[in-house]
Amino acid sequence: MSNAIPRSPEDVTPAWLGGVLGADVRGIDITPIGTGQTGATYRLTVRYGGDEGGLPGTFAVKLPSQDDTVRDRVAIGYRSEHAFYANVADLVRVPIPRNYHCEIAGDGAEFVLLLADMAPAEQGDQIAGCSVAEAKLAVRALAGLHAPSWCDPKLSDFPGIAMPKPDAGMASGMGDVAKMATEITLEKLGDRMSADDRATLAASMAMVTPWLMAETNRFALLHGDYRLDNMLFDPARTQVTIVDWQTLGSGLPTRDLAYFTGTSLDPQTRAAAEQELVADYHGELCALGVQDYDLETCWRDYRLGMLQAPLIIVFGVAFATSTERGDDMMLAMAERSCRAIRELDTLALI
Repeated sequence: MSNAIPRSPEDVTPAWLGGVLGADVRGIDITPIGTGQTGATYRLTVRYGGDEGGLPGTFAVKLPSQDDTVRDRVAIGYRSEHAFYANVADLVRVPIPRNYHCEIAGDGAEFVLLLADMAPAEQGDQIAGCSVAEAKLAVRALAGLHAPSWCDPKLSDFPGIAMPKPDAGMASGMGDVAKMATEITLEKLGDRMSADDRATLAASMAMVTPWLMAETNRFALLHGDYRLDNMLFDPARTQVTIVDWQTLGSGLPTRDLAYFTGTSLDPQTRAAAEQELVADYHGELCALGVQDYDLETCWRDYRLGMLQAPLIIVFGVAFATSTERGDDMMLAMAERSCRAIRELDTLALI
């Protein structure tokens, strides 16, 4: 059937696209975008049969991984992304691509997301890092996710969310998994890490359970993996668009903020700029309506939130497919964030 969810790029036919757009689509050229480790993304160049009614000539379409094993393992991520575009995107102010169609079936292994093509925007480079100016765009955009969902219980746990607001049982289970993932990470990459970073990583992940239960009175929607590889910058570096909502969660908002600065800026730049970046984020929150949240508390939350970085890193190393770039990226993120944890004395807050 022409309206069935496409399983592969060959299934993205003119009949299917015309059906979801309500347009006369005569032809499509399909080219891959990115590496497709947990999903497969393609650019569609469309030929219409007549007046396309203002529709663009190109789109980006995201399908599940073409590897069945990966597809089944990360189906929760597809459910999360569908939940974001179907239920959350219209409620928040974070800059995202326009969604033209989002559909899911079964347990999530059948999934399609049709978005505006953001070319000529350029993906951030996690290994290279970013400038302070780029970081300012990202932290201000982040407030547009957190402020509209600030302490809203309806958005702390709903169908499809990958990581609901932590409770005691979830925090305990996550702590156990984090310790296991840390052992695997140190076995895989520990010989490429400094002794200080190995010690910081292990000490941090031993405290995941109490960390998740700290400051539970402040929560908002979390991107969960708010880093440069999930950001598209316009060529002039004046705008940023956020993508990849497969780790949508709820928790202490500054977990996203600290994860971004701790992994995306080199340590010297981060140390020099982070108070200004936190102030920019806090100011944008206030401008968007968050009340009774002072800058001093935001700074403390920022320090506390830095454990988000090693948490995502050990999960990524332990449970994702290893690649040369992926290992190099995880090492760069670990070195930057472990140093931030030490310099900010994060563990003393838990």
